[in-house]
Amino acid sequence: MLEPLEASKANALHGGPSFSLKNRIIRAVWNLTWLLLASWTPPPLHGWRRFLLRAFGAKIGRGARIYGSVKVWLPSNLEMGDHSTIGWNVNCYCQGKVTLEDYASVSQYSHLVSGTHDIDSPTFQLYTRPIRICRYAWVASDAFVGPGVTVGEGAVLGARGVAFKSLEPWTVYGGNPARVIRKRRSAIAQQPNEIQSAD
Repeated sequence: MLEPLEASKANALHGGPSFSLKNRIIRAVWNLTWLLLASWTPPPLHGWRRFLLRAFGAKIGRGARIYGSVKVWLPSNLEMGDHSTIGWNVNCYCQGKVTLEDYASVSQYSHLVSGTHDIDSPTFQLYTRPIRICRYAWVASDAFVGPGVTVGEGAVLGARGVAFKSLEPWTVYGGNPARVIRKRRSAIAQQPNEIQSAD
């Protein structure tokens, strides 16, 4: 993982870069590759998109699904388990590590943001914290998962929910900030073949 530059040395407040030249070149090549070879591809071509992501350093499991409209900031910071899903128009802003475990689903228009700034720093220092979406968890449509958050096994973050703190396993959350709604039955973990990932 390529760490952010020290803001005081990079002169970030006056337009200096937050990441190294190597990082910026890799991302430029990646963005062009995805634009030309993946962004327009039909939904069923998950295998082709898995291949492209792996070619740029992502760790992608068997049967993982990711759509052409998805934005991935840096593939080498993305790890997807078997049969996990990142749905249409998701912004995977993986300045730090983002991990989806087996059967995890992130639905359309959601944001996974692993970078933020120190608002008390005179240089507005950028830093990153990893995000983990655990097995059988579901991040529903247009939700936001912030830096350092773990969405526990089988947890649900409801549509347009906002998580800045980690979510307990097999618990349903909603709202901004996300609050507990109820517990979720965990029988789904015994029936992985019946999981329906978000399209």
